Amino acid sequence: MKKKLLGNTGMEVSVIGFGGIPIQRVKEEEAIKLIVECKNQGINFIDTARGYTVSEEYIGKGLKAAGRENFYIATKAMCYNYSSMKASIEESLKTMDIDYIDLYQVHNVSRKEQLKEVLSENGALKALKEAKDKGLIKNIGITGHIREILMDALNSDEFETIQFPFNPVETQGEELLQKALDKGLGTIAMKPLAGGAFDNPLLSLKYIINSNLITVAIPGMDSIEQIVKNSEVGRELKPLTEEEENIINKEVESLGNDFCRRCGYCKPCPEGIDIPNVFIFEGYVLRYNMPEYAKLRYNSLAVKADECVRCRKCERKCPYNLPIVEKLKHAVKTFKSLE
Repeated sequence: MKKKLLGNTGMEVSVIGFGGIPIQRVKEEEAIKLIVECKNQGINFIDTARGYTVSEEYIGKGLKAAGRENFYIATKAMCYNYSSMKASIEESLKTMDIDYIDLYQVHNVSRKEQLKEVLSENGALKALKEAKDKGLIKNIGITGHIREILMDALNSDEFETIQFPFNPVETQGEELLQKALDKGLGTIAMKPLAGGAFDNPLLSLKYIINSNLITVAIPGMDSIEQIVKNSEVGRELKPLTEEEENIINKEVESLGNDFCRRCGYCKPCPEGIDIPNVFIFEGYVLRYNMPEYAKLRYNSLAVKADECVRCRKCERKCPYNLPIVEKLKHAVKTFKSLE
């Protein structure tokens, strides 16, 4: 497996990592086998999150079987103030039963107010720095879907890695990722398979590796077969052929009028609907086959999709001309079917 230095962290990570969302839908015994297979295939970077229900727990048990020393562990929490982040770091260490975490990330910073809080005197960054000084975490990162927010985060010079969506259909982060690399940060591609929407996952990973913008891509995997196949891409490191580029371009074109890229330009909704997250959570139902997790996340939204009044202000702001109102209607039906 090809490895790259993750920015200036000193961590030499496999170009294909293990994304910890789908592991929630397998049994503990199978989850342990997946982590062992990651070791066998040369994957040494695992990314999870406090919010991924049993993911941290399963990964912790997998580490005991596969050897903690064989992996760099990254996790994250949607905590923006000091006390909540401090508690989350402690909980992550306890849940995974490990002495330290290689990379702890502020998860899904989507508003300027959140970033301001993170960086404030009693913000999450203070807790992260304290944990780093104590050796509980080794490096500090940030994740998000809004390019402009992460640009501001880069300019703070407080983070060592960024995690952002990147795949053939989501290229809006190219400038952000290049700037991060120029500043010495490691870059992590979340949603490398477009949240399951891309029909040619191996080509998507090959595209990402060939972009030279990403240090490590973290496809979510819940089977040994997926781990084996995805790992092959990280070993072969071949350039895209003309035929493969044509396949990718056709699929990008086919997704263009329906796929939400989570850019956030549709916001704010006058009714308070968090439009991108509605579509993300619906994707957990339709593409990840994780209805319980999706319902949990959807129910956490203060305003649900059925509050849409069809003003279409979001559609006028969407740079991809998505039929957002119709897509929200579809999401309402999706979540009603889970009741």
